[in-house]
Amino acid sequence: MSVSGRLISSHIDRFQSTIVSIDCIILLFLHTFFLVVTIILYAFSLILSFVIVYLLIPPFGKLAFRLDFVDKPRKDVERKLHREPIPLTASYVIFIGFFATYLLVTRDFSLQTGALIAGGVLLLIIGTVDDWYKTKGKDFPSLPKFIVQISAAVLVYASGIAFTGFYNPFSGEYVVLPVILQFLLTILWIFGVTTVINFSDGMDGLAGGLAAISAVTLFIVAIAKGQSNSAIMAIILVGVTVAYLRYNKPPAKIFMGDAGATFIGFILAVIALDGAFKQATIMSLFIPILALGVPIFDNVFVVIRRMLQGKAIYQADASQAHYRLLRAGLNTKQVVMFLCLISTCLCLSSIILLLVQI
Repeated sequence: MSVSGRLISSHIDRFQSTIVSIDCIILLFLHTFFLVVTIILYAFSLILSFVIVYLLIPPFGKLAFRLDFVDKPRKDVERKLHREPIPLTASYVIFIGFFATYLLVTRDFSLQTGALIAGGVLLLIIGTVDDWYKTKGKDFPSLPKFIVQISAAVLVYASGIAFTGFYNPFSGEYVVLPVILQFLLTILWIFGVTTVINFSDGMDGLAGGLAAISAVTLFIVAIAKGQSNSAIMAIILVGVTVAYLRYNKPPAKIFMGDAGATFIGFILAVIALDGAFKQATIMSLFIPILALGVPIFDNVFVVIRRMLQGKAIYQADASQAHYRLLRAGLNTKQVVMFLCLISTCLCLSSIILLLVQI
């Protein structure tokens, strides 16, 4: 090759190297840009949901006193720990804050979103009726609550959000469960989580604190698995629960009642189904269970105990861990901090399990 040929070849090589370098810079820039946009989106969702709930709770609390929609203290009931009437209207603010933020951020008006809203409305209505009975010192029958909670779960399943199967750890193949099993496991999971969060709502700051910790964990899991929709739902739920806790921490100024607790449990269950359970391995099936470990394990124990004693599963009593810790001598703040610490440890365990899977 002549000298001129070598020079031309050298210039071509340099030009190609420059092009490759420019491509890499552009790709790096785009990657960084999308990462920054994603972070801003999550931060905006968190802040907006927090602000909506934080600002709306005071007027809804005043409305509750006007309507006499308050949880009145009852000295003859061990579960009633408060000593003055507390508004029961936080559930509506939580519902508004969650879906207003979700629809604004995602612009997702799909069938699945419709099923979530419809299911949430059903739980809000039956929860409101239950809470109204409580304001009159009465207990609402458990059968209508059971039917409505199952109906909300069926709506979610019908929209396409379901536990479909898992990866076989030996063959690496995805095992698709029979349709009937998909249906039963999906309904059982949604109904179960909805119920255990509701059962945990017996002390100022407890259910909200446990839900916030679980939501943070499910957010991390969704981010790690690249599931943006689940991540958005989880971070919005963090925002609404933290804002609620500003008014519900001991001593509470407002309650979310059965309506709010069942709604939060319902959303947590859906986030797990749409995120952590999606394309799961045998081991990673335990991630959402650990993330919701305190309410799940405590209330499984309570249900078994009630069954052994011949009591109805839905019959309210003071057998949950928080009541037992109170009887052991801890005060309300100590009980809440202790159970939230246990929940944090279980959630960290679920994240470690996630990292092992990755």
